[in-house]
Amino acid sequence: MGRLETVTGVLIPSKANSDAFPSGLDVHVWDSGDELPPDDVLERTECYVMPYTFAPDTGDIIGKLPNVKIVQTLTAGYEHVLPYLHDGLTLCNARGVHDASTAELAVTLTLASLRGIPTFVEARAREEWAFGWYESLADKTVLIVGYGAIGQAIESRLVPFECDVLRVARTARDGVAGFDALPELVGRSDVIIVICPLTDETRGLVGKEFLARMRDGALLVNVARGGIVDTDALVAELSEGRIRAALDVTDPEPPPPGHALWHVPGLLMSPHVGGPTSAFWPRARRLVRDQLERYAAGEPLANVVITP
Repeated sequence: MGRLETVTGVLIPSKANSDAFPSGLDVHVWDSGDELPPDDVLERTECYVMPYTFAPDTGDIIGKLPNVKIVQTLTAGYEHVLPYLHDGLTLCNARGVHDASTAELAVTLTLASLRGIPTFVEARAREEWAFGWYESLADKTVLIVGYGAIGQAIESRLVPFECDVLRVARTARDGVAGFDALPELVGRSDVIIVICPLTDETRGLVGKEFLARMRDGALLVNVARGGIVDTDALVAELSEGRIRAALDVTDPEPPPPGHALWHVPGLLMSPHVGGPTSAFWPRARRLVRDQLERYAAGEPLANVVITP
């Protein structure tokens, strides 16, 4: 890929826009829910930065961009984009953008669950003083399922808490076990943090057998995708009171009114807020700027997950 000699159209969400983009780019703003840009803009668009939402129109528009070459997501996971892709596209994800905020939430959910924060909130509403002995993260064994960039960020934040960390990834490497080691490692862990991508291999990974191997009183934390956990199997275990869970993502998401996830005991649930924090947009803008500078200069793109 050589340096750009002609104006290249870029379709970008408003919050990712910048005055610092390289010359040679014709930047147009489009946000989910807005009317489609004019036909001439759609025709010229070669780079499409998807708005930070899972709304269907963000994928539908790809089919209306006849000359698009690059699709850049602002999410680390990209399974929601796959149905809209066609041959000839390069897909890049937002690796690195969510590391800090998602790692913070993973540790927050872990500490809140162990130290009884939900109990204190509920007790205050009843004007009760819920003194008692609660668990510490110190001396616990924590298993990180999905040891990519966010998994590494989670571990770096766990280290000061004096806990032992076990690591699992799809591909085994030095210090990181493969998925085939899960049956043994699950039974050794007090806390299990799930942060692997949702794929055919990982869908339902945390199912009945996985949950049955967890220690009595162990805590499951899911900050990845809801489909990785078998909801019915988890609800059954939580109903027995044998384990606990903290979920930032669910299946279905959000749970409909009356769903068991709203009422089952032993569950702390947050509304898929691992990414959207004050840390997100500065990192997202930096990624988009860097990617467009690479494209304009004819340099290899970062975070490529699918190539033509």
